Amino acid sequence: METIVFELALTFYFAATLIGLLEIFKESKGLSKLLLILTACGFVLHTLNIIMRYYTCGYLPITGMHQATSFFAWCIVLIFLFLQFRYQIGIIGAFILPIVFILMLSSSTFPRGIIPLSPVLQSYWFNIHTVLAFSGNASFAIASGVGVMYLLQEYYLKSKRLGGLFRRLPNLQILDEINYRLITIGFPLLTIAIITGVLWAESAWGSYWRWDPKEVWSLITWTIYALVLHLRAIKGWRGKKAAILSIIGFLSVLFTFFGVNLLFESLHIFG
Repeated sequence: METIVFELALTFYFAATLIGLLEIFKESKGLSKLLLILTACGFVLHTLNIIMRYYTCGYLPITGMHQATSFFAWCIVLIFLFLQFRYQIGIIGAFILPIVFILMLSSSTFPRGIIPLSPVLQSYWFNIHTVLAFSGNASFAIASGVGVMYLLQEYYLKSKRLGGLFRRLPNLQILDEINYRLITIGFPLLTIAIITGVLWAESAWGSYWRWDPKEVWSLITWTIYALVLHLRAIKGWRGKKAAILSIIGFLSVLFTFFGVNLLFESLHIFG
């Protein structure tokens, strides 16, 4: 049953992605509404799958790449739906849902067996640390999508191609504001996640920092976003430069999530 619910959620996200891609080339309020409905249906099923997994394993289902990638996608959709409610920018789904679908599709390729938590990881820090980390990374994912939207809008503006997609994308100021807000949400979440991870490591292994590959790359990602905020505040790096840095930052997030887990030995059995 869990598998069926997961596959149904994946199907709805796939349909929403196709509608989003169609929306890029064809203006239609109906398409935006349909994308939102399909995404919401997928999210409900996705949530049900996570709840079912929770009752099966007895803890937040994020161990192993299948569950971790699925939960990452779920966090992105949650923030996307909130963002859509707040700003009501229909076209934004066309740039976010492909990320969600790719993550869910990737999740479907990984082994779906449940990896039990070792006794050393059975701590109240587990939920706190992981939820903060996933939520922060989800904010960065959407910021990267908004960054792509900004670069497209700026290109259309400079090339004086003021029809089609240009008219449906928000203006540069709004996109820059959304990008900044998402990073200012994600950065403190990641910061607290790293701090709680350090505290958890000390209670679990007796040392605050073990130079685990996941720890190192999480610190690299944190440094990139710290640099984004610093350059924005001190050097006035807004607009295009901020958009590019947000995309680079998310590439670091993806490497931390996939590259480290698949290429290195790590103490982290979750994303």
